[in-house]
Amino acid sequence: MKRISGRPAALVTGASSGIGYELAGLLARDGHDLVLVARDKARLDRLAQDLRSRHGVTVRVIPKDLSVDSSPDEIFDELNRDGVAIGVLVNNAGFDVYGDFSESDADEERRMIQVNVAALTRMAKRFLPGMRDRGCGRILNVGSTASFIPIPLNAVYGATKAYVRSFSLALAEELEGTGVTVTVLCPGVTRTEFFKRANMEGSRLLKFGMMDARAVAEAGYRALMSGRRAVVPGLMNKFLVFLARVVPAKVMTRATKYLMKAGNP
Repeated sequence: MKRISGRPAALVTGASSGIGYELAGLLARDGHDLVLVARDKARLDRLAQDLRSRHGVTVRVIPKDLSVDSSPDEIFDELNRDGVAIGVLVNNAGFDVYGDFSESDADEERRMIQVNVAALTRMAKRFLPGMRDRGCGRILNVGSTASFIPIPLNAVYGATKAYVRSFSLALAEELEGTGVTVTVLCPGVTRTEFFKRANMEGSRLLKFGMMDARAVAEAGYRALMSGRRAVVPGLMNKFLVFLARVVPAKVMTRATKYLMKAGNP
């Protein structure tokens, strides 16, 4: 396997902030050279310089908007042309469109589906064959606890994350015994820029506490490196998932709708 500077190469999408930023740091700490992908080149450049300085790794920056259909192929083609093989793929990029579906922005929802579902799938499609041929590789797909429960006022977002979880678990089974593992990370509310971008800062859901992005990334990283198929970080999130399995769906959906609305808890 050809690597950047002779070390395992990892590709992280959505690396400029939040969970992706923290995962990039963890990978660099353990000696992985990196390919960082996000829209904001200036942020990526700052992160790349910091990781080079602190960990002595090689970092390549590829500024791309994954809501553009051609972006995953362009990323793959650029790396393939330069002989860069990817041993770890972290599909972290994603965003939310909040609000009543009958009133929400259809074009933003289309972009969200492209990033959360289509680009994630295409990235796996392009990089997985090389991993299988080499008999080793790891994929981490960032899902959400929203994948376990229908989410009123987040109907499309929740559906995209249900896809990510289902796709990841099915793919993990397909790849059993090949040397390639797939892990889905399902965080709950996490302290990032995510909710500000989605205009959700007034939601009751955020008043019940958030996990730090670093703690979420560490849980996901441990699961990725151990080959686990799924991880839900945090006791509160694990309890939420438990409730989703035992409480009638109508009750959970109604409670979730209350939490998603603005107001005091």
